[in-house]
Amino acid sequence: MQKIRKRYSKLYSERYAGAFRELKLTHNLVLCGLMAALAVVLNYTTSIFITPNIRIGFSGLPNRVIEYMFGPCVGAVFGATLDILKYLLKPDGGAFFFGYTFNVMVAGVIYGSILYKKPVKIWRIFLAELLTKVIVNCGLNTLWLAVMNGNAFMAILPARVIKNIIMLPIDTVILFFTLTFVSRLLSMPEFRRYRADK
Repeated sequence: MQKIRKRYSKLYSERYAGAFRELKLTHNLVLCGLMAALAVVLNYTTSIFITPNIRIGFSGLPNRVIEYMFGPCVGAVFGATLDILKYLLKPDGGAFFFGYTFNVMVAGVIYGSILYKKPVKIWRIFLAELLTKVIVNCGLNTLWLAVMNGNAFMAILPARVIKNIIMLPIDTVILFFTLTFVSRLLSMPEFRRYRADK
């Protein structure tokens, strides 16, 4: 029992406390602010529509970078804050619904738990994308759409499953190249000296 407690204590220290310790550094807070600004700009400017219902968007990439760098807790808080900020900047005519903010937080926990302090591997990114698409996109998102629009859950699920199957390899490749680039930047001496865990 003592070994299990020590193991989870070490895991907590690496996964959560270490990430929050990095946020005590001013330049990391500034980086979060810059990533938030970039996400807002990308949200309004860079979308490639394959079909009317399937689009390749890049506004989530800053979230993935923060989750990769700072872990699940910071990723969840960053995602929720950014989601509320995006709504305040552009409400899109509808009332605010916390379910979608919760989705972003769950996605942040999934990506952060799988990617934080781990080497960038295509299978790891694929796993994170798969879990997010199953739990968040097909599960929670479909549930919120059914609740808000009065549709039957199973009536709208098949189309959403097909869309996410199509987007899974595309999103995996985009995120792999993005995080590969970021990991190379972070390994440079100019960036490494700013890390709290150096």
